[in-house]
Amino acid sequence: MDLNIPPQVTPRAFARLAEINDGSDAPKALRVAVEGGGCSGFQYNIDLDEPADGDLVLEGDGQKVVVDEVSLPFLANAVVDFSDELIGARFVIENPNASSSCGCGTSFSM
Repeated sequence: MDLNIPPQVTPRAFARLAEINDGSDAPKALRVAVEGGGCSGFQYNIDLDEPADGDLVLEGDGQKVVVDEVSLPFLANAVVDFSDELIGARFVIENPNASSSCGCGTSFSM
């Protein structure tokens, strides 16, 4: 698998971020990061934040999704999406680099 291919963001995820930022004087970017921890070794941290120096910035629908340099290799070829199901609505990561993940969908191993 090519670790140089950056993550992608679906139109649905950009649309949901646009809804979140609607009417805001200072719209925020969606930060997607990978941190050590969780029940499987790594966990996703998804938050609203400002872009920082060195971040990869993905843009669509007038919105920004940012990934820091340390997290980028863990998210190569991944897809950031938004899921709205009976169990809840949330941003989700479809990560082909993850060898396994837990039921919560926020923790994974490589």
